[in-house]
Amino acid sequence: TETGAEEPTSPQGAYLAVARGQAPGPEELTRRAIAAVGGIEHYVKQGADVIVKPNICNAYHSPEYASTTNPAVVAAIVALCLEAGAGSVRVMDFPFGGTAQNAYEMSGIAQAVEAVGGQMELMNSLKYQEVAIPNAKALNRTQVYADILTADTVINVPIAKHHSGAGLTLGMKNLMGTILNRGALHANGLHQSIADLSTVVKSHLTVIDATRILVANGPTGGSLNDVREMDTVIASPDVVAADAFAATLFNMIGADIGYIKFADQLGLGTMDLKSINIEEIDA
Repeated sequence: TETGAEEPTSPQGAYLAVARGQAPGPEELTRRAIAAVGGIEHYVKQGADVIVKPNICNAYHSPEYASTTNPAVVAAIVALCLEAGAGSVRVMDFPFGGTAQNAYEMSGIAQAVEAVGGQMELMNSLKYQEVAIPNAKALNRTQVYADILTADTVINVPIAKHHSGAGLTLGMKNLMGTILNRGALHANGLHQSIADLSTVVKSHLTVIDATRILVANGPTGGSLNDVREMDTVIASPDVVAADAFAATLFNMIGADIGYIKFADQLGLGTMDLKSINIEEIDA
């Protein structure tokens, strides 16, 4: 089963967009980046069931610590979806630190999402279903949150940050929050497992929050000394390209991160940034 995500396209726009600037603020940067890759209407149809998947991995730190996605970025996406006529917009994650309810509150995401009319969903353990991963090289099967597989549109909204195990956590790594047993990915070879998972858990649009990035001691952080203000939002229907571009913010290239390289080899997108149309929007 998969979401039926089509090959990455943005017919009236760039393949990848980067919006930068302190003055517009995170919400406006998000709107500009999405407009440049075809606009939200390309991804969200009238009446659509939309799931937005930010990184709300822990209940330890408020947003300025850059361990969870900027609430203004998430709220901007929810508002855009509702403006496009979405039937429902649910925001969810499965934290590893603290309860989901506490993480949703501490991150500021619950308040921001509810203020614009979206709903926070607590992921129900009964809703996971076993999924086989054909052609997998490391992760042959896993339990995925069923709604992620059936939603009309899945929008992946990671924060760009350092990760002690994976080097960086970006779009594809963020999809680990949709599965029940994350230990299996670590046990089977984390980078290949993330790439394998990305063959069945597909997002239609990836929006990477790099307004503030965590450059050390990730994924949870806890020191403002490890945070850099980048005032940047990246958008693309191609999660591999989005992740490869985000890697450059850490003075890396896509090939430096195993799961980006493996996903490129699996044909899930491209990490060759020279081969794609990138629109850079500086404010």
